[in-house]
Amino acid sequence: MHRLFVAIRPPEHIRDLLIDAMDDSPDFRWQEDEQLHLTLRFVGEVDRPVANDLADALSRIRAEPFELRIRGVGRFEQRNSGALWASVEPKDPVAALAAKVERVCQQVGLEPERRAFHPHITLARWKGRRTLEVHDFIERHAGLVSEPFPVDNFTLFESQLSRHGARYEEVAEYPPG
Repeated sequence: MHRLFVAIRPPEHIRDLLIDAMDDSPDFRWQEDEQLHLTLRFVGEVDRPVANDLADALSRIRAEPFELRIRGVGRFEQRNSGALWASVEPKDPVAALAAKVERVCQQVGLEPERRAFHPHITLARWKGRRTLEVHDFIERHAGLVSEPFPVDNFTLFESQLSRHGARYEEVAEYPPG
């Protein structure tokens, strides 16, 4: 089985900006540079034939290259855990690319994604109640912004889980146009 996802990997100078926004707070489990990406579609575990079909079908996606920029931070919270993230804009071109990826995933037999697409780059995760710490981080970094950066490819990644966290390996890179 292969645990896959499709994502945009920001360029190094954008990842550096995001890493600089992270602090040494032990309240959060910060992402490593290798983990910084914008997920277009989490695929999950699939067998090799489906993985191969998906890799082939993704190569047929056509989209115009576009630019994104980091603009602000936010959070997702569940009952006793959550994630801090950096927002991107404009949302329309990345949402259009994600919709094309979603169609391809369904064409190769994957179940439709039920969650709404919210383009972001995860910075940290936490467990337990961290209300004050989360609020403080968001206030400190509300003005986080980057210069526009080009999006001229997207990548199929394989995620390998271990007790030390996830490790991502590039399977294939695709130019959108």
